[in-house]
Amino acid sequence: MPQFVRLPGTPEFRIKLPKDGGEARGHLLTEFGGNGTHKFLLLKDSSVVAEAWPGLGDHARRTRAELRSDGGFADVPADPARPEAPPRWVATRDIECNSSSAAAALVYGYDASGPESWRTAEGHPLADYLSTGWRAPRKAWLVRGSNVSGHNLVRQLWLEEGFVSLAGSHLPPLEEAEPTKSTLRRFVEEGYEGAASYNQKRGLVDEVHAFLTQMRVGDTVAAIADGRLHVGRITGEAVQTASPGGLSNLRRTVAWSPRGHAYEELPEEVQQKLSVQHDVVDLTGVLEALDGLTGRMEGAGPAVDDGTGEDLTAERPAQRELSLPDITGELAADLLVHDHSWLQEMRELLLDERQLVFYGPPGTGKTFLAMKLAEYFGGGPEQVKIVQFHPSYAYEDFFEGFRPVEDPETREVAFRLTAGPLRELADLASREGNRHIPHFLIIDEINRANLAKVFGELYFLLEYRTKSVRLTYSGDDFALPPNLFVIGTMNTADRSIALVDAAMRRRFAFVELSPRTEPTAGLLARWLRREDRDPEPAQLLDALNARIDDADFAIGPSYLMKPGVYRAGGLERTWRTKILPLLEEHHYGEGLDVAARYALDALREQLP
Repeated sequence: MPQFVRLPGTPEFRIKLPKDGGEARGHLLTEFGGNGTHKFLLLKDSSVVAEAWPGLGDHARRTRAELRSDGGFADVPADPARPEAPPRWVATRDIECNSSSAAAALVYGYDASGPESWRTAEGHPLADYLSTGWRAPRKAWLVRGSNVSGHNLVRQLWLEEGFVSLAGSHLPPLEEAEPTKSTLRRFVEEGYEGAASYNQKRGLVDEVHAFLTQMRVGDTVAAIADGRLHVGRITGEAVQTASPGGLSNLRRTVAWSPRGHAYEELPEEVQQKLSVQHDVVDLTGVLEALDGLTGRMEGAGPAVDDGTGEDLTAERPAQRELSLPDITGELAADLLVHDHSWLQEMRELLLDERQLVFYGPPGTGKTFLAMKLAEYFGGGPEQVKIVQFHPSYAYEDFFEGFRPVEDPETREVAFRLTAGPLRELADLASREGNRHIPHFLIIDEINRANLAKVFGELYFLLEYRTKSVRLTYSGDDFALPPNLFVIGTMNTADRSIALVDAAMRRRFAFVELSPRTEPTAGLLARWLRREDRDPEPAQLLDALNARIDDADFAIGPSYLMKPGVYRAGGLERTWRTKILPLLEEHHYGEGLDVAARYALDALREQLP
């Protein structure tokens, strides 16, 4: 009978099968498998899904078949009370597996991540009980120390004595150099009982784990004090020591850069990351920007070796700046905007505000212009996403929320956190290599939704682009990327523009597109000249709008810029079925003979 030795300090783990199919149980073993991770013991009487799905690997498929044939997996008798329950097997003995993922594949019938699938009775993942795996060769970190129990450690200790620290005053002596998260959780739960809330203890576990196991010699570290950012290099391993007042018991030595940087002068992406409210924050996403601040481009600072012989302070390519292309004569000609300065003003508004709204009556080309400008400034349609708001649109549709999703392997339907169009575009824009490329979100009919309900906490980010907020569903700290621009369109004819609150107006620049003002005025005439057509439709449209007493119900030129208008009878047909119904609605209940007042014949009589 083989002897299986459980990995010390680890509990029993479980997988609950779908549709009340029972659960599987097991634990980690001290022995390592062929892939360098701990072996896993699937315990006797564990439930197993009987059906193997297409996503199951060949090795796991063969192992399941062998266990089935030698009696390791036996049928579970059908339950007459639950005829719809899927068939399942039960383990008739303890089964040694090469890894936790191999055990999860046997249980589920498809390949799965063991460190995430296996959970303790309290719901903690098996991953918390494993040593730290691979990480990037060099990372960057923010450690807060300007207010530790009322003391500014950055100014008083860190910069002068050359280290960075966490308090950790209630932690026992740590015997392991890189303790697992589960070990730290136990220490924090015991040491901080009554001294911290459950949320504070959870955050402390993450911060101490990052400080002790994720940070490495050669990493960049940053700290804020007195409105300035100080940047340095970690030069030593973490040590635990006594300190006055227990304010800096966990320490790492640091070679600090000799000068700090004013917060207000930092790149916007760095300011966003610095606004995350944790004592230890991963800044690797803005590592290039931090490198630029420390003067590495000029060769400042000593070389740092990570043990591989590679100079980690070697020069890196300069980070490209975010900009919008200049307005060209070709763009103005394509859009039939003869006022070059108007297009230039749109560019400046986008650079200054990041958000603008085109508003005006129907047919003024708001959506068309928004798409054309977005594609031009973004460099193509790949950087543009379009959504249309409507009364039932919600935050969960726009940003993120839990939605029913079918698992492609098991066909089980479960509610999963799913990204909406804004989250998808923000994630794309913030990818490394994309941060200098403008990305555009076009929101058509932006005033037709309940804006406060749709935007939620994102309202704040539209105005404060250098800050981040904690998200409602995922709990992530999120900031809108600097290279994400928003263009909305708003139809004034339905009067819903009045529902746009002051908060929304403050966050967007509003640009009117009206048949009575440029660049929309005269657009149809310019289009007709370019298409070599009779100018009469433009003259009729001008005469029509001169008779309409409300500018919000003026008729835009796009109604008469379609090929069907210029086929036989097309102008009359468009006038009767598209334009007159709008005016009937405008004059509803007034007793006005709309056809007589706005008919083509009546307008033609007015033409010179």
